[in-house]
Amino acid sequence: MERSQAQYRTITVPQSGVMRGVYGWMAGGLALTAFVSVLTVSSPAILQAILGNRLLFYALIFGELGLVVALSGAISRISAATASVLFLLYAALNGITISTIFLAYTAESIASTFLVTAGMFGAMSCYGYLTKSDLTSWGSFCFMGLVGVLIASLVNIFLHSSMIYWISSFCGIIVFTGLTAYDTQKIKQYGAYGTKGAVLGALSLYLDFINMFLLMLRLLGNNRR
Repeated sequence: MERSQAQYRTITVPQSGVMRGVYGWMAGGLALTAFVSVLTVSSPAILQAILGNRLLFYALIFGELGLVVALSGAISRISAATASVLFLLYAALNGITISTIFLAYTAESIASTFLVTAGMFGAMSCYGYLTKSDLTSWGSFCFMGLVGVLIASLVNIFLHSSMIYWISSFCGIIVFTGLTAYDTQKIKQYGAYGTKGAVLGALSLYLDFINMFLLMLRLLGNNRR
């Protein structure tokens, strides 16, 4: 007989175990993204196929969005193995699409920005895990901020305003810094989902880290001449 949702939620994983799993999956996802990015930028044929075909590039972008929606929306219905595969597939596709940063910025600035981002992410994630304060309000505030940043970025496609570019980048960093703490606190409750909870939590923090890194790169990255 299929186990009821109430019964299922009685089988929980300790918070420390959940977070170890989350950070482990996140680290694996980031490593896979970095590997695929380097592999992509090292292959002129792959780069040409992506940059020379807008349809393929946008197909990859929408494919990533579809994977995020599928993994987040169907986490209670899919198996742990399926959730793991979807997460790793997303990380690999993301590695392909963000590989172009190696063409726009120097390797040194990418490495230094990664370290700065890792420090900020680590500090905020620790805060989210250790604080006794309820960060629920942070989620609502950051979501509204994210919507504002997205709208400003879309408008700036037509305006090409450097002021909007810098302000939206700075505000975006604040938004994803806050989301890192909020998501970390929320993930502490994912123990009922076991491995699937760890994968879903890893996806949330992975997205926070990647977006924070890309926005930081706008501010700190040195453009190739």
